[in-house]
Amino acid sequence: MWLLLSPTRLEAPFLRGEPFAFLAWKGLKGEGFVYLETGVGKVNAAMALAAYAASHPVERALLFGIAGAYPGSGLALGQAVLIGEEVEADLGLREGLKPLGFPALRKGGARYYNRFPLDPGLTASLKEGLGLGLATGLTRDLVSESLEEAEALAQRWGAEVESMEGAAFARACLALGVRGAELRAISNPAGVRDRGAWRLKEALTALERAVSGVLCLQAPL
Repeated sequence: MWLLLSPTRLEAPFLRGEPFAFLAWKGLKGEGFVYLETGVGKVNAAMALAAYAASHPVERALLFGIAGAYPGSGLALGQAVLIGEEVEADLGLREGLKPLGFPALRKGGARYYNRFPLDPGLTASLKEGLGLGLATGLTRDLVSESLEEAEALAQRWGAEVESMEGAAFARACLALGVRGAELRAISNPAGVRDRGAWRLKEALTALERAVSGVLCLQAPL
């Protein structure tokens, strides 16, 4: 059983199931999955996952949605990609938390500052099963507002994809011991706010294809 999460229902119009409400969130119960619309942003994503996992067993979780691609990433508009690691870029100093001397999370002897991996085994299985590429995600509550800002962030952190939820989801999965994966479809160049340059339809088509593929995979993940 998958726990599926997306920031908005607009990113999951293809899912069909029985509607239900869980605390502050709307959801669907379908064949092989439970879906929650988390709301936009880091706090919403982490709260939805943590609250649901506190009262339900979660075998594996998938966060999916649209995202921006950084300059030089090589990612095309409408392309779906898996995220292997997330960077929380607005936590601490411009260089991150490490210069301040304390981590965001301690788990099993490991210290995590601004970088949080998604489950490597689950991600590798999805990569093989879906034939998708792997990228590094960057998360901020305030998205890039210009190409110059986007390029600076990409260079500073070595990231290809920008979203508003990924790092919070990855960190919550680590803290809770949930096997988590993240899937994004590129809807726009990061830093470009002109919706005329976005390709939402193509990105949603890629999301539908990829998420449907996840649910159809027969091999154990």
